[in-house]
Order: sequence, then structure tokens, then C-alpha cells
Amino acid sequence: MQALVKYAAGPGNVEVREVPEPEPGPGQVRIRVEAAGICGSDLHIYHGDIKLRLQPPVVMGHEFAGRIDRLGPGVAGLDEGLAVTAETPASVCGTCEPCRHGLYNLCSQKLIIGYAYDGCFARYVCVDAGKVHRLPPGVSTLAGALCEPLAVVTHAVLEQGRLQAAETAVVAGPGAIGLLAAQVAAAAGATPVLCGTDADASRLKLARELGLPHVVNSQHDDVAGALAELTGGRGPDVFFECAGAGPAAQFGLSLLKRGGRYVQVGLFGRPVEVDLELLAYKEIQATGAIGSHRESWEKMLQLLGSGRVRTEPLISHRFALGEWQEAFRTFEAREGVKLVFVPQ
Repeated sequence: MQALVKYAAGPGNVEVREVPEPEPGPGQVRIRVEAAGICGSDLHIYHGDIKLRLQPPVVMGHEFAGRIDRLGPGVAGLDEGLAVTAETPASVCGTCEPCRHGLYNLCSQKLIIGYAYDGCFARYVCVDAGKVHRLPPGVSTLAGALCEPLAVVTHAVLEQGRLQAAETAVVAGPGAIGLLAAQVAAAAGATPVLCGTDADASRLKLARELGLPHVVNSQHDDVAGALAELTGGRGPDVFFECAGAGPAAQFGLSLLKRGGRYVQVGLFGRPVEVDLELLAYKEIQATGAIGSHRESWEKMLQLLGSGRVRTEPLISHRFALGEWQEAFRTFEAREGVKLVFVPQ
């Protein structure tokens, strides 16, 4: 089968190669991939600056949905033909403190499909049956390809951000992650304010089409004034940095109310400079969010299945695996919103 392979460490070193079709081992299932999302981390892998453990040669890709094609020995409770998606960890230690508390997204020994185990930029992928989740009724495999980023966002917004109903949350960056974060915030009963720039005009338009009530252009709109009016002068309760941009991070720290909460979701790919004294002066609680765990996935599937969060409208481009260079160029040029491979 054809697969998009990172065949060596360093910048570049990616190509479509013919690789053997995988066979599921004990406790595994083989999934026929119907849609696979391109993530910003895939571009970091391509450029050779990813900070998570990479073990090339490896088939790239970790966001996907498809149908179970084959069951490995010992698998029960799943059937061939089921529409499913899967979590990304292929291996965790199981004994460290985060693992013992179910927070295996923080395991320092975690190995992820698409990084250290063969991933989903291929016709088939094999995963542990325990990491497989059935798609909710009515959710297509195309929409399901965004389950993994939606689980990441659910973890960031509801668990790390501890967002509550009636709070005001600013989301910086109207890419796929930001659009999902704003939808999750709205589903939680909070008031999301999604911020973008002139370069995000089409994404801001999509945000309005999704029904998000407060969508602003930080280059032209008086964001601070609008937030003061919206919050009675207090400022927003939570700020989610989803753009991976230093100016957005500084913007968030300056906007937050005293005692507010800052959550870093986007990846900068390099060190950035921000005024951390604002954490002290305003007693801001700052945290980050990386990956997800089973509880995040369970919450995410409820949001997706109920229709309170929509993923399919975010998909702007579909590519064959052989078009990967154009797909990566399109992603880096910030054209469209969410790009997916359709490997069949």
C-alpha cells in the first residue's frame, strides 16, 4: 500500500512510499482509513522541529476515522465494518504518576502513532482495541477525522481551562483548533469571543456561519473595549491561545481579568517573549494543554454526537496522499481551515 513516510530525522525526509499492509497483532484492530486530518504537528515533523519523540522511518498521521477491517486475536466487543476513530498513544509506561491517575497524555515514555508507530496517512492503520472509539450515530467518518483534535480541545477547554457556564472566554486564532475551542466553550454555556486578523477573514466568516456570536478582528476592532462592555469592565475569565503566536500570548495576558486563567494550546515552534510579570501583578493562573485522555474522549464524543459541536464544516480541502506536497503548502499558507487526506 502507499503511505506518507517520514523516513529519516531532520528537515524534509518525507515521501510517499510503498509499504506492506499492516496485520493486527493480539488485542489490535486494523482500520481502513477513510479520512485523515493534517495537523500542525505533522508540519513540525516535516520541518524536523517537533519536540515529541519521533522514531523514523514511520508512517505519519494521527487524526483519522474509518471502518474496522480486521480483528486481531483476542479482540471482543468490536465488529468488522464499524465506523470508528482512535486515540493516538500506542504505548505508555503505565506506572508513572500521570499514568496511574489516568493522565497518560503526560507520560514521559508515551509513544504516538504517526511519530513512533505507523500512523494513518495510509490505506490501513493498526491500533490497540482499547483505544478505539465508535463514532456516534449520524457522525460521518469525514467528521470523525477531527475527533482527535476535538478531544485535545475538550481537554484544554473543559479540563485544563476549567471553563464554567456564564464565564467569558477569549479564543485567539480561528484555525481548526480555535474554531473547535470556541464551539466547546459555547457548548459549556460560556460566552466565547473568537479573535483573528485580516489574514483570517474567511475563517472568521466561517465562525459566524457556525453561529458563534462574538467574532472580532483584533487589527480593526476595539477588542478590549468590547470585552469590557461584555464583562462589566472585569475582563475575560479565561484566555485560550490557539494561534501559536507570541503577540497573541501577550495580548491574552494583558486582556485577562485579575485572577483570570491563561491556557496555552497552540505550539509556537520556537521560544517567544512575553511579559510574565503580568502573572504576578494580576495573579493569573497559567497552564498548558497537550493531547488528551479517555475522559476527554468521552466528553468529546458526547459533544459531537449531540450536534453541539460541528466538525465537518471545518473541512475545506481534501487531498490524495500523492498530493501531500500541495497539501502541506496549502496548510502552511493558511489557505482554508482543515485539510484531510482521503487515502482510498
